[in-house]
Amino acid sequence: MLMWFLKHELNFKTMQLFYNSDIKQGATTFFFDKEESKHIVKVLRKKESDKIFITNGLGFLFESEIILASEKKCEVKITKETFQEPDAFYTHIAVAPTKMNDRLEWFLEKATEIGIHEITPIICDHSERKVYKIDRAEKIIQAAMKQSLHYYLPKINEPISLSQFVKSNIDGQKFIAHCEETDKKSFQKEIAKNEKVTILIGPEGDFSAKEINLAIANQFIPVTLGNTRLRTETAALVACHTIALLNE
Repeated sequence: MLMWFLKHELNFKTMQLFYNSDIKQGATTFFFDKEESKHIVKVLRKKESDKIFITNGLGFLFESEIILASEKKCEVKITKETFQEPDAFYTHIAVAPTKMNDRLEWFLEKATEIGIHEITPIICDHSERKVYKIDRAEKIIQAAMKQSLHYYLPKINEPISLSQFVKSNIDGQKFIAHCEETDKKSFQKEIAKNEKVTILIGPEGDFSAKEINLAIANQFIPVTLGNTRLRTETAALVACHTIALLNE
């Protein structure tokens, strides 16, 4: 079930969600750090008795009330705790970093809004970008999670070579989307509901023949995402959205 259909009594149009991984189940009070406190009090002009909604990215929503509106250490009292059950399905996109960072960042933002669970940057033979740092990606994912009112923070892994990735222990359905003129199945028709799905999305120059054969040898099913040739970030988002639609 997609997160915008969450079942709790909140006004989504006005709700502003904060994220902090330090808040734990059963907490009664919580302090924001100096940076977040300043944002809450000075920028958002929140004051004592105002409501604050917080998630720890692990499925919990904490409804709270400000009891100390300090720019240095804003304190809230937890008034209600709600847990959102995780999705029955799991989407893992392993995607080659694009030459221009902003294109992959666009994918990260939109995929988080749609409902992705895990992303792994993969370095391929034809990759235009061989080094990728995930620090900025983590911030983009966090911002998108808050904006779209998700309570689970998608996981982004450190980059790994495609050969290492396909040989790793991956359960569930496994696919590779490529552009070679070989026998391929329809991704939309192959994926199953309420399953873990992992799909490989290659760089602009596509996977090499060696990489395709290696993936197939490791039980990845070759698939097509449609009749048109898609950019890396578009293909990754199409795959993410296809899985989400099936599991509505």
